[in-house]
Amino acid sequence: MTAPLARSLRRLARDRRGVAVTEFGILAPVFVVLLLGLMDLSYQAYTRAVLEGAIQKAGRDSGIEGAQSSTIDAKVTAAVKQVAKNAVLTFDRKSYSTFSDMKPERFTDTNGNGKRDAKECYDDINGNQQWDADPGKTGQGGANDVTLYTVTATYTRLFPLGKLLGWSDKETVSAKTLLKNQPYASQAIPTVVTRCN
Repeated sequence: MTAPLARSLRRLARDRRGVAVTEFGILAPVFVVLLLGLMDLSYQAYTRAVLEGAIQKAGRDSGIEGAQSSTIDAKVTAAVKQVAKNAVLTFDRKSYSTFSDMKPERFTDTNGNGKRDAKECYDDINGNQQWDADPGKTGQGGANDVTLYTVTATYTRLFPLGKLLGWSDKETVSAKTLLKNQPYASQAIPTVVTRCN
């Protein structure tokens, strides 16, 4: 190797002027992915907050006699679509006679295995002649009933980072509220019958 070439290589090895650009090139992608991930999570939290606020209002409105479920659902949809325009919403309502009915129907566990088996007696609180882990009836229910109103929104993520971070391209948020319908009439409470079928 010639002396001028050796001097040039030594000078190049001591030169630190390009180090910042190299370090930036290594760290920038990590920071960009982190920033976009945080923005996506913040967007998810904001969408969930909007959804929860909308169903709280919807829950209060739907407990009134004569309230139309379709109108209430349309208001929730409009509120969420202001934030997530491509959101697809699904709605579910289950009604119960009382708050205490929101659990599996009581049964006699004769063999002690912790689950209801055929021929073990149970209290049929919703009158459908079968044991139910969730004895709720589909729909808003009637006067003085308790309704569990659940809304699920699925939307495309804000940034296309899903595959890079191992996430799905779609995000799903869900919110629930409980309400008690106004006592605008006599409540229809089914008679609890013990059945052993």
